[in-house]
Amino acid sequence: MTASADAEAAANELTPLADYLGSVLRRLRALPPLDLDLTQAHGNVLAEDVVAPHSFPAFDQAAMDGYAARWEDISGGGRGVGYVPSQSGGPGGRTFRLNVVGDLGAASWRPVRLTPGACFSVAAGAPLPLAADVVVPVEWTDQGMAAVEIFRVPKRGYGVRRAGEELPAGTLLARAGTYVSPALVAVFAATGIGHVVVRPSPRVVIVATGDELVDVGRGSQPGQTVDANSHALTAAAAEVGALAYRVGICDDDPEGLRGLLEDQTLRADLIITTGGTGTGPGDMVRRILSRREGSRAGPVTFTEVALYPGTSLGFGTVGAEEVPVVCLPGDTGSALIGFEVLARPAINLLAGAEPVFRPSVRAHLLETISSPVGLREFRPAHVAERRGGGYTVQPLNGGPYTLSGLAEANGLMVLGERVTTAAAGSTVDVLLLDRRR
Repeated sequence: MTASADAEAAANELTPLADYLGSVLRRLRALPPLDLDLTQAHGNVLAEDVVAPHSFPAFDQAAMDGYAARWEDISGGGRGVGYVPSQSGGPGGRTFRLNVVGDLGAASWRPVRLTPGACFSVAAGAPLPLAADVVVPVEWTDQGMAAVEIFRVPKRGYGVRRAGEELPAGTLLARAGTYVSPALVAVFAATGIGHVVVRPSPRVVIVATGDELVDVGRGSQPGQTVDANSHALTAAAAEVGALAYRVGICDDDPEGLRGLLEDQTLRADLIITTGGTGTGPGDMVRRILSRREGSRAGPVTFTEVALYPGTSLGFGTVGAEEVPVVCLPGDTGSALIGFEVLARPAINLLAGAEPVFRPSVRAHLLETISSPVGLREFRPAHVAERRGGGYTVQPLNGGPYTLSGLAEANGLMVLGERVTTAAAGSTVDVLLLDRRR
C-alpha cells in the first residue's frame, strides 16, 4: 500500500466535521431569556419579537429649520394670499411675503393654528402648527422676523414629518434572534420601549493546561512554552460577544484540574480548555475528563475529526450544573481554527444568535495549492472584491504555520475532504472573518 493510500485509509477512520458539529450543536440550548433595561441590551440577541407601542414620529413636526406655512398661501400660480411683486429678482420674477406670528422650538407644546397669510418660525423637531403643510427652508427666504419674504416655493409637504410616517404603532421592529445594534436601540427608544427581552451574553471561561506553560512577557525556552492560547481564545470569545474570563494556566495535575473546572462551573455558561486533547503521555485533559467512573462514561468525549489543522477535539459537560465544555488542541493555530469551527458556533447558539456560522463567499483562487487527503482544511487567506463583482482569494500560511497566516487573514479558505489540489482559477469557499481594521 502506498503512503497516499495509507493516509487516505487513516483519514477514512476520522469523523466527518459536519457530522461532528451536528452532534455537538444539537446538545446545546440557548440561554434562558432576561428582561433588560434598554441601556444594557446592546450586544445581546432578542429572545422575542419587538413591536412598536407608539408611532415615530409621535406627532406632526418640522423636519428642518424654517417657516411653517400653508402651501396655498405661497402657490396658486404666484397669486396666493402672500403674493407680492418681486423686488429682488427672485425665481419667476416674484416673491411671497408672510407675517411671522410666532416661534416654535422642539420644546413647544401648546397647539397653535395658522391663519391665511401667516407663518411660524420653526426649529427642526418642533410641533407643526395646525393647518401647516409645508416648511420653507431658512435659506430660501430673507430670514425675516416680523415678516418673511420667500424666494423659492417648495412642493406641498416639503420639510414636514407626519406622525407615524416612518414607524406606525404596531410595526414589527425586530424579530427574535436579531442582534441589538446601537441603531436598533435608538429605534426602540424612539417608539417608547424601555425594556426588551434578550438572551444574555454567554459567560465563557478559558483555561490553558500544561506543565510546560509559562505566562506572557518572556520568550520560550526548552521545556517551556509561552501561553498564547488563553489570551488569544479570550479575545476570540469576546469578539463573538461573550463575557470572556481568562483563568490562566493549569498544570497537568488531575486533582487541580478537576477542582478548577468544578469552581468555574459556578460562573460559566461554557468552559474552553486548550491543550491535552491528544493521546500522548502528557495529554492529561483527555485522560482525566474522558475517564470512566464505575459503569458511567466520562463527562467529555474526545473525537478524532477530519479537520486540518488539529484533529483532536473534545466536548461534554462538567460539574453538577452540567456546564458545556469544549476542549481544543494545544497548538495555537490549531486551537484558533478549532475555536472557529466548534467554540464560536457554540457561543452563538447559547446566545440565541442566527446564523451560528460565519458568512461565506465563493472566490477565485489566485494560486495552486495542495491539501491533505481526507481532511477538511481551513487555510488562512486574504479575500478581496473584484471590479465588476465577485471575489478573489490569496492563500496565506497554513498547516504548521497557521498562526502567522491567521494574523494576516481576513478569511478562511475551506477545502473539502476530497480536495488534494486546488488549481489557480478554480472557485473555493471562503469564510469571512470579522476583522475591524
